[in-house]
Amino acid sequence: MTDRKSKQRRPAQGADSQNGVCLTRMDHKIFERFSEFIKEELGIKMPSSKKTLLEARLQKRLRDLCMNSHEEYCEYLFSPSGMEDELPNLVDVVTTNTTDFFREPKHFDILTSRVLPELYRRGGTGRNVNIWSAGCSSGEEPYTLSMVLSEFARMNVGFTFSILATDISNHVLRMAVRAVYPETKIAPIPPECRKRYLLRSKDRERKLVRIAQEARSRVRFRRLNFMEEFRFEGQLDVIFCRNVVIYFDRETQERLFTRFCHKLVPGGYLFIGHSESLAGMTLPLVQVAPTVYRRIG
Repeated sequence: MTDRKSKQRRPAQGADSQNGVCLTRMDHKIFERFSEFIKEELGIKMPSSKKTLLEARLQKRLRDLCMNSHEEYCEYLFSPSGMEDELPNLVDVVTTNTTDFFREPKHFDILTSRVLPELYRRGGTGRNVNIWSAGCSSGEEPYTLSMVLSEFARMNVGFTFSILATDISNHVLRMAVRAVYPETKIAPIPPECRKRYLLRSKDRERKLVRIAQEARSRVRFRRLNFMEEFRFEGQLDVIFCRNVVIYFDRETQERLFTRFCHKLVPGGYLFIGHSESLAGMTLPLVQVAPTVYRRIG
């Protein structure tokens, strides 16, 4: 029996060479099988226009597994061991993780000026405000939320909060839990927040910062596939789901937003990305600002 990693790699049929890298062509039927599976399993639409992109993104997996074709990879993926061991890697291949601290800053202005004061008045002291960062990627969004809410708590006695941050990718969740970022990413963070919530590396040549314990302790991370049940208790006051559903078809988007509404308390708020729209959807929401909605009823 030959160990997979000891195989000698051979040029694959239908492969091109570009800059010394073997680019393996994907049979259309294989692509369709991947596309259907990715849509069903992850909710992500994968039209035929994405075939070249998927081919390119799978190259590293083929190299790492010493495979010569997408057919071989497909056979492995859909085996029992592949579903257990390789599916998380496929998730990392097909998901896009682009994020920043204080991305879409007007959302945080609205949160500070309207949403948090309203929740504070409504709940009074002693009531915990629960926020969900859905599709948190490598952690910049939930840590931004933690800084913003911590600043609000400094000025409002008795205000407490917790943040749930979820993503489908184990890779980016590991990065988020580590909470270490290059200094080049911290420019959007206000100076006062940098002083309170960032720790610089002792080795200044590394040019790294870490989120301080005060901000990290308010965030709990977990893996979640939106196509599965939301297996966490309680309802939420605020949901941030920004620039995530653009990869889903309209039917899947509406189904997902309906489930978000079920998790929101009446009067709770939903923030979505500026490239996303709820137009034409039947949802118990009223728009209060561009891409900001409040649950009614």
